[in-house]
Amino acid sequence: MLLRTGFEEDKNFHVVLNSVIAGRYHVTEYLGSAAFSKAIQAHDLHTGMDVCVKIIKNNKDFFDQSLDEIKLLKYVNKHDPGDKYHILRLYDYFYYREHLLIVCELLKANLYEFHKFNRESGGEVYFTMPRLQSITIQCLEALQFLHSLGLIHCDLKPENILVKSYSRCEVKVIDLGSSCFETDHLCSYVQSRSYRAPEVILGLSYDKKIDIWSLGCILAELCTGNVLFQNDSPATLLARVIGIIGPIDQGMLAKGRDTYKYFTKNHMLYERNQETNRLEYLIPKKTSLRHRLPMGDQGFIDFVAHLLEVNPKKRPSASEALKHPWLSYPYEPISS
Repeated sequence: MLLRTGFEEDKNFHVVLNSVIAGRYHVTEYLGSAAFSKAIQAHDLHTGMDVCVKIIKNNKDFFDQSLDEIKLLKYVNKHDPGDKYHILRLYDYFYYREHLLIVCELLKANLYEFHKFNRESGGEVYFTMPRLQSITIQCLEALQFLHSLGLIHCDLKPENILVKSYSRCEVKVIDLGSSCFETDHLCSYVQSRSYRAPEVILGLSYDKKIDIWSLGCILAELCTGNVLFQNDSPATLLARVIGIIGPIDQGMLAKGRDTYKYFTKNHMLYERNQETNRLEYLIPKKTSLRHRLPMGDQGFIDFVAHLLEVNPKKRPSASEALKHPWLSYPYEPISS
């Protein structure tokens, strides 16, 4: 007798253009695939709106993680009925042909893809100071809202900020799949590495301030087109942070559960060579944010430095960051 779980590997969902899913969603375009889902554009025959339908791959772990994200999106959307806080809207979800389908608002490119396209196409630079200011305010309002609900995003990066309108420079924060409540037992492995806060790397307790660190990294990257803390390991990431921002507080090193993985007892940064198994000391190359952000004005550089305080106790909350003078600097209005 063949036992079935509903999560058989060969159960692929074949996307057919112009087909209608569940008698309601008319498939108009294939948008692409990610690690555990495919995305399509569809026309909702009930509301007349164009939507994004995410088809979750037929795997129990992906299914469970997606259900967790649905719960969080429902919770977040319920507390933002007027859609004021720049978080993705969830419209519908259902089980269809042995797949979980999630229907949400249709957005445009993510900031990573769009920045790459903007640079490679040789067109007018999109991420000007006025637009960076606008994107920052929207992201901070989204974080302020999430944090007020006790949520930490835990994976803020350019790929998780999507454009809603190019002309009006409107963005939305997506992907609550890694998010957690501050009261949860916090996982030690969070955030994509280039956007990971020092307290997470060192194995210290962390809170919503890790999202602020990530936003600082993102803004520097949008300004220059390059990842601020380029790295190929947590140790080389720490070397970049120390070289660009400054030393890590002795108190943080003393309390970090994982400090020993990167620092000797004399606080020398090191990495173990995988091939020879020998310890190699890393000497951070001294530079500065001013040097790394030549296109940024002084107000912008001060603001990014404010977000990238190595010690989370000195780093601003989203509410405090919104009061920084750079965010009220009167740039020319964004032309739509």
